[in-house]
Amino acid sequence: MKYSQLHTKTNKTGKEYDSVNATYLINGGFIDQTMAGVYTFLPLGLRVLRKIEQIVRQEMDTIGVEVMMPTLSPKSLWEQTGRLDIIDVLMKTAGANHRSLSKSTQEYIINCTHEEVVTPIAKQFNPSYRDFPFAYYQIQSKFRNEARAKSGLLRGREFRMKDLYSFHVSEQDLEDYYQQSKEVYRRVFKRLGLGSDTYVVRASGGDFTDNYSHEFQTRCESGEDEVFYAAQSEVAFNKEIAPSQAPEFDQSGEQPAERREVEGEGIVGAEALAKHLDIPIEKTTKTILFEADDGRLIAAAVRGEYDINEEKLRKVAGCSGLRLASAERVKQVTGAEVGYAGIIGLPDEVAVYLDDSLAGRVNFESGANRTNYHIINVNFGRDLPEPSRFYDIKMALAGDYFPETSEQYEVFRAAEVGNIFPLYTKFSDAFGYTFTDQQGKQQPVYMGSYGIGTSRVMGVLVEKFHDEHGIIWPEQVAPFKVQLVSLAGGESLAEWLHDQLQANQVEVLWDDRQLGAGEKLADADLIGCPIRLVTSAKNGNQVELKRRDEAEAQLLAHHRVCAAVS
Repeated sequence: MKYSQLHTKTNKTGKEYDSVNATYLINGGFIDQTMAGVYTFLPLGLRVLRKIEQIVRQEMDTIGVEVMMPTLSPKSLWEQTGRLDIIDVLMKTAGANHRSLSKSTQEYIINCTHEEVVTPIAKQFNPSYRDFPFAYYQIQSKFRNEARAKSGLLRGREFRMKDLYSFHVSEQDLEDYYQQSKEVYRRVFKRLGLGSDTYVVRASGGDFTDNYSHEFQTRCESGEDEVFYAAQSEVAFNKEIAPSQAPEFDQSGEQPAERREVEGEGIVGAEALAKHLDIPIEKTTKTILFEADDGRLIAAAVRGEYDINEEKLRKVAGCSGLRLASAERVKQVTGAEVGYAGIIGLPDEVAVYLDDSLAGRVNFESGANRTNYHIINVNFGRDLPEPSRFYDIKMALAGDYFPETSEQYEVFRAAEVGNIFPLYTKFSDAFGYTFTDQQGKQQPVYMGSYGIGTSRVMGVLVEKFHDEHGIIWPEQVAPFKVQLVSLAGGESLAEWLHDQLQANQVEVLWDDRQLGAGEKLADADLIGCPIRLVTSAKNGNQVELKRRDEAEAQLLAHHRVCAAVS
């Protein structure tokens, strides 16, 4: 293909965006920003996206059948599952002006996920045990009302996604398919060139299960997630649920001191409090009051440098939902304003959960349950009973340990490129979807959900594979395998090479524009095709071949080029 036929241009001096992928993809002429979080895929970008999606499609075809579901759906489907007022990124559409509204005032949901659409389809066509297991998948655009679209293709309001939904006659059958899907996903990311840096990361099971769901996280400094990896055990966790053992701090030889109250008005944060009290931050205690959905009042406490992990707390407390107690309720229970709650002297009706980072401390601090006051030199056994059990209810921090092996976590930033999620019977129950078993009885249908963000993968590839000059595409997803650059005097040879390469089924982009050598070569580096060929009067019938990921170039006789790049 000739560059002049793309009808787009690079912009090497264009602005620098908030991420590498946005900068290089926009300035390289792969995508164009329509508005924040919404992009047009230009010819080069569309070629990359299609190659990514074709790899995904080939692997999904081994475990499912492809469909194409609608972008719009009626509100009634979302009301039936109870998610209409729950999903915080859900979008809707309606007539945009009075002429359109005069025809219909109906509002529709713009689907951000398709459980509400696919489950009734499955129910219609698959009523018998003989129909199971089965799975539908699609690759299409999704829409989410992100509060802040950012980082180019890593977080958008409109994006491409592969979503697959599986259906099963038993929990065990779902589990078997779930494990199979992990292996298929591993193949996908290996083929995309991300396999060595993509981890299967345990994540929250949400409202569906106390077990884990799994994310596929690619190590990436610009990623939004923080992964805690126990290398010896080869297990990884999203920060949001990572089990955590706090590092110990030295208290050797320290004897219990006299407990006393200390005034500390207007102090914000554990570091400031530790400085005010002249104690290590490890001796401060953060106590927060919550209200459970079952009406219980819960006090949770962690060591001062940590935050409380509400997902962990919800599970140990055995409730399905938590919310921070109101300021009025805190004062009613503790007698103090928010920020001064402590673990000493709480009413009996308050359920208290203490994090294991609090165990073994000597002379620690606690809120005094009195506005503007803290208690120091608190000790278990003397000032309050030592609990029979401590819990892990803290948000993990770098430096923490994996509790099962006491190995220190490796912590790194990552971008989520895929996820797999057991749904169990939540959606089949909502739509009354059961199957008829061999005895003629109705039985529940188990479901799973499996996603890959194909446009996000494109952004992650750029974040992973680039240098100061531009993108370095892996060959399997590159827009073209070869970028052919003809400089002055090399046009005729370039045309011959272009035709020869195409005849040999080698994808080639010929930069046939009337531009200077510096601009063309800089464009080739920015665009990032795996191989660059240069013809010029200087080289005569020889062709310069340089691989994008190598520093040195070589000269080849023109008749050897096709063999060298095929």
